[in-house]
Amino acid sequence: MKKIGEPSTGEKVLRYVLLLFVLLITVGPFLWQLSTSLKGAGEDIYTRTPSFIPHEPTLNNYSQVAEAIPVWRYIGNSLLVAVLTVGGNILFATLAGYAIARLRFRGRKIVLGLFLATLILPGEVTIISQYVTVRDLGLADTLIGVALPGMVAALNVLLMFNAFRSLPQEIDEAAVMDGATVPQRLLRVSLPAVRGTLAVVAIFSFIQAWDDFLWPLIVLTSPEKYTLTVGLQYLSGTFTQDQRLIAAGTMIAFIPIAVLFSALQRYFFKGVEEGGVKG
Repeated sequence: MKKIGEPSTGEKVLRYVLLLFVLLITVGPFLWQLSTSLKGAGEDIYTRTPSFIPHEPTLNNYSQVAEAIPVWRYIGNSLLVAVLTVGGNILFATLAGYAIARLRFRGRKIVLGLFLATLILPGEVTIISQYVTVRDLGLADTLIGVALPGMVAALNVLLMFNAFRSLPQEIDEAAVMDGATVPQRLLRVSLPAVRGTLAVVAIFSFIQAWDDFLWPLIVLTSPEKYTLTVGLQYLSGTFTQDQRLIAAGTMIAFIPIAVLFSALQRYFFKGVEEGGVKG
C-alpha cells in the first residue's frame, strides 16, 4: 500500500534519470580528461566512437609534462599562494565575521552592507585598482602580490558572520558573566563551534587561489615565479596538437584540490549545515 507523500514509481524513475543526467554533464568531462591523459601515443583520441577506457594505458604523458615545463616549481609557487590565501581568509574572515556577528559597535550594519555590496561587483571591475595598489606596495612580480588581494574574501566573511550569528546569544552572556574577554570568548567559546564553516572557508579559498589564472598572469612577469595555471598555458601552446599532454597537465592541477576536499569533506558538509540551519 502506498504511503501518503511517497513518490510514485514514475516520479522515482524521473528523479534517477535527472540525477544520472546531472552526473553525466558534471563528472563526464573529468573522466574524459583522465582517460585522455592515460592514453598512449598509438591510440586515436578523435574516434567517432569515444572510449573512456585506454587500450594502452601509460603514465608517460605525465612525465613528459614535467620535462616540458618546470611543473614542480609551478606547483610549489601555487601552493605558497594557496597557503597564504587560506591562512589570510581563516584569520581575517574569522575576526571580521565574529566582530560583525557578536560585537556591538556603531556602523556595524553599514559594514555588513558594504560586504554584501562587494558580492555584486565582478572581480574584473576592481582588478586595475588592485594591480596599482600591489605595484605601489612594491609587490608586483611577487607571489605575495598574487596572494594579497585574495587573503580576505567578502564571501568568506559573510560565511563566518552567519556561522557566529547562529550560535545562541546565551553562550556569550554566560562567558561574560565568568569574566571572559572578547579574545577568550572567540577562541574558547565560539571558534570550536564553527569548525565546519572554517573548513568551508579553507576549501573555497584554496580552490580560488589554486585555479586563479587572470590575476597571476597580470602580476607575474618572471617565468620562474609563475603559478601552475599560468605555467600550463605554455604546455597548451607548445603541444597544441597533443591533447594527451594537456589532459595530463589538467589532472596534475586537479589532484591537490581533490586531496584537500577528501581530507576536509567531513567538516565541509558540517559547515554547510551550520550555515543553513540557525540555532
